[in-house]
Amino acid sequence: MAESIHVYIPPIDEEARREAEARQARLTKPAGSLGRLEDLSISLAGMTGRLDPPLANRVVFTLAADHGVALEGVSAYPRDVTAQMVLNFLNGGAAISVLARQMNARVVVADLGVDADLPPHPELHALKVRRGTASITKGPAMALREARQAIDYGRRLAREEIANGLDVVLTGDMGIGNTTASAALICALTQLDPKDVVGRGTGVDDVGLERKRQAVRTALIVNSELIAQGPMEALAAVGGLEIAGLVGVIVEGAAARRPVVTDGFISGAAALVASQIAPAATGYMIASHRSQELGHGALLRRLGLKPLLELDLRLGEGTGAVLALPLLEAAVRILNKMATFDEAGVSERDEEPAHNSPHN
Repeated sequence: MAESIHVYIPPIDEEARREAEARQARLTKPAGSLGRLEDLSISLAGMTGRLDPPLANRVVFTLAADHGVALEGVSAYPRDVTAQMVLNFLNGGAAISVLARQMNARVVVADLGVDADLPPHPELHALKVRRGTASITKGPAMALREARQAIDYGRRLAREEIANGLDVVLTGDMGIGNTTASAALICALTQLDPKDVVGRGTGVDDVGLERKRQAVRTALIVNSELIAQGPMEALAAVGGLEIAGLVGVIVEGAAARRPVVTDGFISGAAALVASQIAPAATGYMIASHRSQELGHGALLRRLGLKPLLELDLRLGEGTGAVLALPLLEAAVRILNKMATFDEAGVSERDEEPAHNSPHN
């Protein structure tokens, strides 16, 4: 019997969606003229149950872990960069640190599986399940209980922040080798071919790209029996600890009716797992951007999500998710602050324009 997690995710508030749609139709603009911003305001209303959801308390969950497959030459960077970057996050020197400060978001940094003994730090959540995963080319990345533990840790992190007033969940990641694990996981859950999913990640050359593709092909064959059992088993077979942690963050955010803004390829893999173990969670997801990573577009299509941005990003950390925050703010402000035709005394569109010539 396939492993699963038990979490109740409330349905989207259809009445709030209808109210948002009705107000959008009365605002002083041609219907649909603000495009995706209109759709976004309606989606946020459905998620939160209100037309004016607060967006002030934003938290980026940047979860870190190492991957055994990184030792097989699938990354342009050495494995010890994972630990070094965690320290960079804590010291405020990373891209996500800079962007989070700009967008008034907090970064929650957690070690779920870094293959190093990180020094204690007041801002580091030390939740190490194990020191990195095993290589997915030789067998499962981790045991099922370890995948479940990482999910539980992610849920706990989100729950703690929700209790402190979190309004918006943003997902982030760090882990050398995690685009390989994510590609394998996406292939495992979608049956997409590795040639259509495996990308250059940190910037590997053509030889490195072929090594990555072969690693994913091998992982899918070696772990085929476990993968066939279900999404949790596939996660344990070819995923990563930070990916599992993000699954927990996503489902807990959805359970609390919070918008979940996903980042790039790794966050997308976590969102895919979340969508399969808790399908209602998809209704609370907002795709911040489509990354440069090859398979991200196909993944978003499978999730039924349209990205807000396309900036050729491929960093992770939560950078794309944070960059999308001004669009969420704009969507909510437009819906709530813009005048209706009645309020502004502006004439609405003629439903049946006159066809008479001025000479008649």
